[in-house]
Amino acid sequence: MAHVPLFSMGLNCALGAAQMRPYLEVIAEQSSCRTSVYPNAGLPDQMGEYRESPEVTAKLVGEFMASGWVNVVGGCCGTTPEHIAALAMEAAKHEPRPLPVLA
Repeated sequence: MAHVPLFSMGLNCALGAAQMRPYLEVIAEQSSCRTSVYPNAGLPDQMGEYRESPEVTAKLVGEFMASGWVNVVGGCCGTTPEHIAALAMEAAKHEPRPLPVLA
């Protein structure tokens, strides 16, 4: 995708933050544009419910921010306004990922 002037490349939906970790790390290492992550509130249970708490989601995504992997964060399936508020509070503690200069 390097030939396209993208604003952001990232992951959303299908997975909770814990399962996104290895894929996001690779995207962050190889992308010259901003990176984004919009996880579900965990994986759905047998009834299709998302049970991951806002605190857990924010902690996991906070680890991505602390590692310098993301510029844009949000939530997808199962996230609530409380999840987004927890993510915003966590994001305030971190600097965005610096855009790399790739040769």
